[in-house]
Amino acid sequence: MPRHHPGAHELGQNFLRDRRTIARIVELAARRDGPIVEWGPGDGALTVPLSELGRPLEAIEIDQRAASELARRLGPHVTVRHGDLLRHNPPAGSTLVANLPYHLTTAALRHLLTRRGWERAVLMTQWEVARKRAAVGGATLMTAQWWPWFEFILDRRVPASAFRPRPGVDSGLLLIHRRGEPLLSLREQRAYQQFVRRIFTGRGRGLQEILQRSGELPAGRARAFCRRHGYRPAQLPRTVDPAHWAEAFRLR
Repeated sequence: MPRHHPGAHELGQNFLRDRRTIARIVELAARRDGPIVEWGPGDGALTVPLSELGRPLEAIEIDQRAASELARRLGPHVTVRHGDLLRHNPPAGSTLVANLPYHLTTAALRHLLTRRGWERAVLMTQWEVARKRAAVGGATLMTAQWWPWFEFILDRRVPASAFRPRPGVDSGLLLIHRRGEPLLSLREQRAYQQFVRRIFTGRGRGLQEILQRSGELPAGRARAFCRRHGYRPAQLPRTVDPAHWAEAFRLR
């Protein structure tokens, strides 16, 4: 049985205990070949069943004692390292699995999205974070900035009762896939992300006006873009479908 480590709560760890959710994460990780990486394995609730897939598995754990105990329980195809997930680079072709500590979620996502090579991520985050990243109810700046290179998918809601210690909010299972064919080239990434930031932070009475002022789109192109996708002039940038941002960038 997984062990609870004193101090785990101080490290932001809420250990997953629901067997159906664990089985779902393992199922998602198994869908593609290649190595698996787990950030923050804790007491191994996910690491042990992931190891049973028989694939190369690397686990990065910041708690030295937890890392040492976990390493003793696993086979030679599993490598457990004492380290900081915010400094780790998942290998090429890998699938990343993580039950992210709530206080590290944004930093971990930013770090992950800037790393090249990994193909797929299966992440447990706070429910509202998972919804926002998947653009449920409206896109966020982060999602829109990375959409040309990644897909963000909300798999399911996971109740707080699935964890020990029990957190104060539900969680969500978020999938991130690197696009095989990006909507924009990496050479355009910096300019595109600056463009999106200008739109999200720009002034104006609605999307069409903000596109003209901050996005440097001619009035006719901004108007045509909104009409083509059914956006009312007064709508806010967060209501734009993430898939349409690359098109808006090309209209400049």
